Amino acid sequence: MASKFLLWTIRVLTFCIALVSVLPEIPSGQWWVRLWEFPRLQLAWALLLPLVLLAVHAWWKRPRKEHAVWLGIILAAGIWQLSHILPFTPVWQPEVPDAEIHPNKAGVTFKVMTANVTYTNDRYSEVLELVQHEDPDLVLMLEINSEWNEGLAPLNERYAHRIGEVRGEGLGMVLWSKFPLLKKEIKYLVSERRPSIFTTLDIPGIGPVRYVGIHPVPPGLRDRIDRNDQTSERRDSRVRDAELMLVAREVEKDADNRWIVTGDFNDVAWSDTTQLFSELTDLKDPRRGRRLLTTYHAQRPLWRYPIDHLFVSDGFHLADFGRQRVFGSDHFAITATLAVANKDMAKPRASDEEEERAQEMVEEGFEDAAEHEVSSSPRD
Repeated sequence: MASKFLLWTIRVLTFCIALVSVLPEIPSGQWWVRLWEFPRLQLAWALLLPLVLLAVHAWWKRPRKEHAVWLGIILAAGIWQLSHILPFTPVWQPEVPDAEIHPNKAGVTFKVMTANVTYTNDRYSEVLELVQHEDPDLVLMLEINSEWNEGLAPLNERYAHRIGEVRGEGLGMVLWSKFPLLKKEIKYLVSERRPSIFTTLDIPGIGPVRYVGIHPVPPGLRDRIDRNDQTSERRDSRVRDAELMLVAREVEKDADNRWIVTGDFNDVAWSDTTQLFSELTDLKDPRRGRRLLTTYHAQRPLWRYPIDHLFVSDGFHLADFGRQRVFGSDHFAITATLAVANKDMAKPRASDEEEERAQEMVEEGFEDAAEHEVSSSPRD
């Protein structure tokens, strides 16, 4: 009886983990499908449990053909998960090269910081101290409501330039900059509730640098779906995916320029959507070839994912990259010191298939936003 129970436990565990491992390959925006893209590291570790139980059962009842079958499934699922994770470890070639800093040869470097402060958080002074200690040249703060806007008011004296929108419910964002902003625009890419920052930085020694700050809606978020606020449902990934594709389209239009795209993407680094974004734009992820640098959830070490991102064009090298605890927030901040490098003039060459996938995501995102009555104006 005990051996049968153990064998069925192995069967159920292995089948379930293998199933959710490949579930995100289904071309669907359903939140319960897309969410399984997030815990690939946790699922890889979870496979150790049926592996150990299988070894115990094989020792107990002697190895047989079924043991070999389940072992093959466990190993296949493990390899599948690792194929997504390993590019974000030192075993891979870095996408963004390390900067060569010469003590006797001054080069242009600047520091970028992105932090989701969590709008229900009230530790304003400690976050101010963090910014003062890190002293970034650019700092993007997400989920800025009126209380946070007042609490971070001293930054307006520290930074000469600012763009953003203060909104409740975790929807606000503000960028503070030491560099002049040549062009400033708040865009609503898909949802009228979700602002994005588009600006051009005038960085001495570099010239214009295009900058985008985004915070798309996360899949699985419970959201109101009618104007009377009577009912709610969990949101799919389609609006998020469409926002990322629309940003990619903007980068493609001006590929000759230098770009920085950062924010809380509410999507993991290895997801199909984020990878398509990178392929369309030819923007680089500093995580690749270095480390995962998980940023959420800050209070739950076993359930952390890399969802706060920084992507840069090939005109930058990386002098430093890390994360910082944001007191009271459920996110870590990410910081990066970038060094100016030569930029080749090659434009991103996305395939027709990739462009078609991106267009489908945009159309589906607007459909979803329209269904929830939060759609902005569709874009060509």
